[in-house]
Amino acid sequence: MMLGFIADLSTQYSVLLLVCMIAVCLFEAINGFHDTANAVATVIYTKTLPPIFAVVWAGIWNFLGAFLGGVAVAMGIVKLMPINDLINVEVGVNVALVLSILLSAIIWNLGTWYLGIPSSSSHTLIGSLLGGGFAFYSIYGGSGPNWQKASEIGLSLFISPLFGFSLAILLMYMLRRMVTSKTIFKSPDDTKKRPPIWIRAILVTTCTLVSYFHGNNDGQKGVGLALVVLMAFLPLQFAMNPQIQTADLAASVRKIEAALTTSVANGEHIEAVRPVISKANALAARLDSTDRQDKKEIMVARKEINSLNKSLKSLLENGVVTKEATATAKAEMKSLTQSYEFSPTWVVALIAICLGGGTMVGWKRIVVTIGEKIGKNHLTYAQGASAELCAAATIGVSSAFGLPVSTTHVLSSGIAGTMVASGGVKNLQPKTVKSMAIAWLLTLPVTFTLSALLFYVFRMFV
Repeated sequence: MMLGFIADLSTQYSVLLLVCMIAVCLFEAINGFHDTANAVATVIYTKTLPPIFAVVWAGIWNFLGAFLGGVAVAMGIVKLMPINDLINVEVGVNVALVLSILLSAIIWNLGTWYLGIPSSSSHTLIGSLLGGGFAFYSIYGGSGPNWQKASEIGLSLFISPLFGFSLAILLMYMLRRMVTSKTIFKSPDDTKKRPPIWIRAILVTTCTLVSYFHGNNDGQKGVGLALVVLMAFLPLQFAMNPQIQTADLAASVRKIEAALTTSVANGEHIEAVRPVISKANALAARLDSTDRQDKKEIMVARKEINSLNKSLKSLLENGVVTKEATATAKAEMKSLTQSYEFSPTWVVALIAICLGGGTMVGWKRIVVTIGEKIGKNHLTYAQGASAELCAAATIGVSSAFGLPVSTTHVLSSGIAGTMVASGGVKNLQPKTVKSMAIAWLLTLPVTFTLSALLFYVFRMFV
């Protein structure tokens, strides 16, 4: 647990670390206000489940999604930041950085939630990370934010709502062709009567899928944010997996080196393979002498392991080594990756709990917007199921590729798609769509600017 590491910090920085982790928890709870509310919107609005049962059910599946989802998306968040540069400055500067990121994200998320606008927590977090990272770079230099990774994430955030919108239209068209019952295309009435059991089964299933994949994707974003904070304060404990010994890493590198050397001995693509062999040889020597108590050595080793993995991946994709060498390299690459792409179980559990708790507190505003304000007609059972099924598919695929997406934008665009499928563009409510579009366009630049400005202010006090 984190309390075991606090002894390594001064009293002042121990308090600040606790403050920052509480802020991470608050951000993730607000994420629940925004995003997890989307998962329960249809089952609550259609009277399929009572609100208390719906949010508890969603909270359980969010927890499972975050707990079982791995760390691919979390590492995508971590890689946005110039982690290696943070060790060259005082801890106080890192405190200013993480506080600026957290406060920027919290302020924007709370504001849009209060107005009932389904804004994206993903855009909010990424804009804040890039803004803080840019401000840090402008003063202290270094590599700056990872713009290449940011462009990959940005493309994912842009394409996923369009995909959800189009898929929802297609699914609604198929349902109208294939389902003879008209009940599924009706809106819930004003009575407390629940829909037929087969409709409830569909809606509970889609709610479960969205909840699980939301935890899988958005839960990992919170994990990534927590790891940024922990690495900024405690790089020795969190920059590299303490459960993996340096000697074991060196052994893995030497197995890769030996496999590639055998491939070269067979006379295959010598010029392409030799540079990677040299890199592996140098890394193995470095790992033999790395002091796990020296944070600079730890960060250099982490960077070089990552670099070797990238070189190996490129080499193996080109098919320039033997099958035997490829099999050995892939097996050992997993061990190397786990040395710097990891998250303690307690971090994952903490984030999952905060997501579920946030859902139970603030779901109502977003549920009303999803159910009644996107289209001119109230949400039907078919529309709710279609939108959630599209959202679950989109988020699940994105998580598999380690790409963060916005649950809010994917589901909202899916709802919009079902409304268009049911009555054309004129079936959308212009005021709500306009508010959502403005929030979508403003979130990145506003959080980027706010985070940067907050860092410039906070650093004057460290």
